[in-house]
Amino acid sequence: MRVRSARRHDPHPRPSPLEGEGKREGGLVQRGVRSRPEDRGLTLIELLVVIAIISILATAVMPLSRMTMIRMKETELRSGLRVLRSAIDAFRKDCEPTAKKLSTDYCKADQNYYPESLELLTQPLKLTGTGDKTKKYLRRIPRDPFTHLEAPDNPNNWGLRSYSDAPDSTQWGGENVYDVYSKNDAVSLEGTKYSSW
Repeated sequence: MRVRSARRHDPHPRPSPLEGEGKREGGLVQRGVRSRPEDRGLTLIELLVVIAIISILATAVMPLSRMTMIRMKETELRSGLRVLRSAIDAFRKDCEPTAKKLSTDYCKADQNYYPESLELLTQPLKLTGTGDKTKKYLRRIPRDPFTHLEAPDNPNNWGLRSYSDAPDSTQWGGENVYDVYSKNDAVSLEGTKYSSW
């Protein structure tokens, strides 16, 4: 018959390797207590690295956003020029003697059948024939996004050319509106001046 040896009860057991060294508080060692990663904050170096990365990204993004804004304004300028030139051409087509769609109050041979102002294209113009039919060529005058308004109540900030003006003239003859252009002489992203569009 075998006799089992009785284990002695150790009042101070050794800690297992997983419990760590513990913390010393008030001269006593607490076993099994570890500092958790969520208890610790960011160091100064970590903060500086994060700030440096954010500033590098911001300097890369700023020119791209500026280019995007310029590109959007250029698209708006092209669209405005297209709308105005199409309205001027449609007015002249309706005024020509072969068409005679508009009243002779607006269509004048001495103006080469072009409108006398851009504002005329936003007004309801009386058509020839019976009845009170009218036609508008523009709902509103689009504005040039690159040129500041001269007055808040006047949205027309375009340069105007009459039929008798030179193609690159910057002085409006005043007798009619044959063409419009931007008054801004800045260079576009493609390398041409906005005033030459």
